[in-house]
Amino acid sequence: MATLDINGKVVDVEAAPDTPLLWVLRDHLGMTGTKFGCGMALCGACTVYLDGAPARSCTTPLSALAGKKITTIEGLGGKVAGAVQAAWERIDVPQCGYCQSGQVLAATALLTSNPKPSDADIDTAMSGNLCRCGTYQRIRAAIHDAAKSLEA
Repeated sequence: MATLDINGKVVDVEAAPDTPLLWVLRDHLGMTGTKFGCGMALCGACTVYLDGAPARSCTTPLSALAGKKITTIEGLGGKVAGAVQAAWERIDVPQCGYCQSGQVLAATALLTSNPKPSDADIDTAMSGNLCRCGTYQRIRAAIHDAAKSLEA
């Protein structure tokens, strides 16, 4: 039995210690916002925050989560996240939408640490998040849009 702090709520989970967080979220807790992409921490679809920093849930074992605060797309909130989500809608970023929870989490982390990113900053921060539909220009535009809305 493991006790986890997910989105500000403490939950008990019965799973093997080597079970990846992704499968704990999806299979044990029914939280399907975090997606399986590659299973090797290469695509970003499974991104969550661990103590406020982006992490790949597909390779993070349950045994590594004691005392950590986990935030998923379902629990993402605050001014920066709201600006990112609103920009995503204004710019019409998603096409299939599969990668978007990881993209939104990565973009929120970027704007939290760098409120005025350049194109190069965005490309670097978002490089670990793949989009099969190729909406990279819209993702970049939405991040710039969110940054501008946060300035106002």
